[in-house]
Amino acid sequence: MNGQKVRLSLLLASLLALSTIVSACGGGEQATTGNPVAPDNKASQPVLSKEPVDLVFYSNSTDSVDSFNERFGDPLRKKFPNYNITYIQKTKDVTLPNLIASGQRIDIYWESVGQFLAGINESNLQYDMTDLIKKHNVDLAAFEPTLISAMRDMSGGKLYGLPVTNNTLSLFYNKEVFSKFGVPFPKDGLTWDDVMDISRKLTRTDGGKQYIGLGISQAHLLRLNPFSLPFVDPKTDNATINNDKWKAIFDYAFVRPAEAPGFRELIRASKNTMPASKSFTENKEMGMYVFLTTLIFGEGLPNIDWDLVSFPTYKEAPKQGPQTYPTYFAITSTSNFKDDAMEAIKYLTSEENQLRLSGEGNMPVLKSENVQAAFGKQTSFGNKNLKSVFYNKFAPISPKTKYDAIAEKIYRENIVKISLGEMDMNTFLREAEEKTNKAITEEKSK
Repeated sequence: MNGQKVRLSLLLASLLALSTIVSACGGGEQATTGNPVAPDNKASQPVLSKEPVDLVFYSNSTDSVDSFNERFGDPLRKKFPNYNITYIQKTKDVTLPNLIASGQRIDIYWESVGQFLAGINESNLQYDMTDLIKKHNVDLAAFEPTLISAMRDMSGGKLYGLPVTNNTLSLFYNKEVFSKFGVPFPKDGLTWDDVMDISRKLTRTDGGKQYIGLGISQAHLLRLNPFSLPFVDPKTDNATINNDKWKAIFDYAFVRPAEAPGFRELIRASKNTMPASKSFTENKEMGMYVFLTTLIFGEGLPNIDWDLVSFPTYKEAPKQGPQTYPTYFAITSTSNFKDDAMEAIKYLTSEENQLRLSGEGNMPVLKSENVQAAFGKQTSFGNKNLKSVFYNKFAPISPKTKYDAIAEKIYRENIVKISLGEMDMNTFLREAEEKTNKAITEEKSK
């Protein structure tokens, strides 16, 4: 215990020293760049520092320093030579509460939509960037509109952050499996009924090997569902699962595909676990897989002749694609360099920088056709059907609550049972609703 206290003390001392260095380097400009923008000063020109400015970035994502520098840090250093960019990576010992307790200033906090509010609100770092956005002439109309709407919803009508990168869902397919069974390759614009038909044709045994037509990344499908269904109603804190739209999602994704002969046997042979990425990437027994779009650029799909098409649509929502999963960059309430931080975020969201990010395989946040057309073209996957990502209209991003993780865990825990036919759908929905509401009530009482 004493050793732990010593280590913690050393950690806090180191962080405090870093904070002192950062503050000292930029202290001469605090008076001109650190004050919040007054409402009657919206039309004034930004006052930017010409002296060295230290901007400190932090994220709960645990993203590596190399990854941060490649995507964000190095381009900012090149654009703004007088900016000293520091990225503090989250580790087991370096956490946001520890940093704040040590007095470490953070100028820009960045995080994906699902975790954004928890980090910034609980640390009291939230800051409405609306006036700064106007002052620095950031064109909000240039963004994919669902990304701005989602931030306004999360911020109570304010703008705590701007999106810089994005993600969504795609339907990947293994050409070898399709060719093996003489099934035509899928095309953009498929419905879930089309996918069910294809899945049945691909679910068969050949040479003693069981093949299945479709696999789903469960968590991502539920989070990015095209009906924009939240896990928890933000007004009542009650579960939303017991309705016809959630029923359609679970039915098409997990029940109908498993009804084809051989599918349930594969689930049982896998110790009652649903087929996932390994079935697609390693075992090569899966014909189609619903997966996060941009993960292919980081992980790739080794030894597979693959391509992708647009996410299937439901008959209840034609031409409606999945939600997106953006990453937002936010100026903090404690930053002394808000104008300089705003310029940094403005550049990251500019068409110039979004073209670069898009070409490197980061899904862009702008509506620009040029930016979208560049998606992935500078990667080894440039010949794939990447335009399919923008084939349908994106669904609005569903509201987030602090109880989402509780609900999601319960929503997923009996998926195997409904796939195996061991639990009927109505019972599945009702029990998940009751259990979630009970768990939320217990959480509130703590």
